[in-house]
Formats: sequence, C-alpha cells, structure tokens
Amino acid sequence: MVQYSRALLDTSFAALADPTRRGILERLGRADASVTDLAERFDMTLTGMKKHVGVLERAGLVATEKVGRERTCRLGRRRMEEEAAWIARYRELWEARFDALDRIVEELKQEDRTGGRRRRK
Repeated sequence: MVQYSRALLDTSFAALADPTRRGILERLGRADASVTDLAERFDMTLTGMKKHVGVLERAGLVATEKVGRERTCRLGRRRMEEEAAWIARYRELWEARFDALDRIVEELKQEDRTGGRRRRK
C-alpha cells in the first residue's frame, strides 16, 4: 500500500481549498507574475495577495524570488504526484462502489421484468 504524508496532503489540500489560490495557480501556469500583478488581477490588496502566495509557497506549489523591490512568483517544482496518487486511489475505490451499485440496480430491474422472481446464482 502506498504511504502518504498526512502533513503534505493536509497542507496541499488546504492551499487548494481556496478559489483565489487555485486561480493564482492557473494564472502562474500561463506565465510568471509579480505579487503586485497578481493582486491587481484578483482585485485584492497587496497584503492579502502576499498571504495567499505565502500559503501556496509553504505547500511547495509556488516559488517566489525577490529582485529589487519586486517579488516574482512562479509555479513550484513540486508536481503534486502524491496528491494525484491519493486522488486516484479514492477514484478507484468509488468507481468500484458505483460498479457494484450498477450491478444491484440491474439485478433489481431484471427481477421486475421477471415478475418479482429472483434469479438463482
């Protein structure tokens, strides 16, 4: 069984829980941007944007570099493989449950068609 770092997952998913932070990641996926540019783009104060960027940076999703008076943001090096694996594991689990539910529904439909008689397995 794959072991996941609970702290890493918690930090990542907490960072991704906010729509503004997801928007920042989408924006940085197109091009690097300064904190000032991001604040203007999201109609937010510089202080508010710095807090969002800090959360993303602590999660390893964003990296910043200060050049002169400007702090530039780019996507972090961490590619979220662990988070993707965790999601895939639960997707497989739920798909198996839905497949089982589909089989039950089909059995019930078949039972209705045969006048309530259950087929023997």
